[in-house]
Amino acid sequence: MNQVQPPGTENPSSCHLALDRYTSQDLVQAFVHDQQRAASAVLKAAQELSNAVEASAERLARGGRLIYAGAGTSGRLAVLDAVELFPTFSWSRDRAPALLAGGPGAMFIAVEGAEDNREQAALDFLALEPRESDVVFAIAASGTTPFALAVIEAAKPLGCLTIGMANNPGSALAAAAQIGIVLDTGPEVISGSTRLKAGTAQKIALNSFSSSVMVRLHKVYGNLMVDLKATNAKLYQRALRLTMTVSGASAVQAEEALLACGYRVKVAIVMLRCGLPAKQAESLLSALAGDLRAALGER
Repeated sequence: MNQVQPPGTENPSSCHLALDRYTSQDLVQAFVHDQQRAASAVLKAAQELSNAVEASAERLARGGRLIYAGAGTSGRLAVLDAVELFPTFSWSRDRAPALLAGGPGAMFIAVEGAEDNREQAALDFLALEPRESDVVFAIAASGTTPFALAVIEAAKPLGCLTIGMANNPGSALAAAAQIGIVLDTGPEVISGSTRLKAGTAQKIALNSFSSSVMVRLHKVYGNLMVDLKATNAKLYQRALRLTMTVSGASAVQAEEALLACGYRVKVAIVMLRCGLPAKQAESLLSALAGDLRAALGER
């Protein structure tokens, strides 16, 4: 096998060559201190992330889907970002599919070798029947993972927006995508263990990206989560508080409105602020692409 220069994430850290001799306190400090570099790496990629937000919001506003893809830690972080969009922003689950190398079971048990299967990656992606309005976001710390690259390559001819995120400058994944995002986190405290700060940087970037997109799609009013999906006691109480905060209504009034509209916070707020029944409030929001501020006459 030809020897190649390893990517930066695979190089041993020159700062911790005697890691196995550290005390427990020194170990914790070394890991935590190194993690602090993750946020800095994301900040350096802020312009590329902003470009991805703008381009993605435009596609998704036309009915597109946000399709994630990755393997190993990167893939699991992608799945996590996808599944949290429904309870947080009422983003339909079928509009945020996540392709994980090795299938859903790889979320819990590593499927070694699955990340190298380019053919399966393309088959998994094409099974989603992708269309031009879709956004494809592939992630790989190395930037060379065949599974992630194959998904990007399969998406290109279909006109999908492609975003590639990696942790190594000059990576093939970032270069292959229309929008390349590089989170240059460098060597890990444990060499090659990209579940550490490389993964942390990916989590920060994914949170920042998807949250920003949802704000652009009117899922937030001010900084309030007004499009949450109330599915448990805690979230029912949060929906009630949000409705009261924005509408100025009493708890009794807010609860009556929420019950009348299936606990959809934005609809309840329009009902209370505009004096409309549930169906008319829903129609008004629908006509304005869910923009609560516009529905309240604040634009």
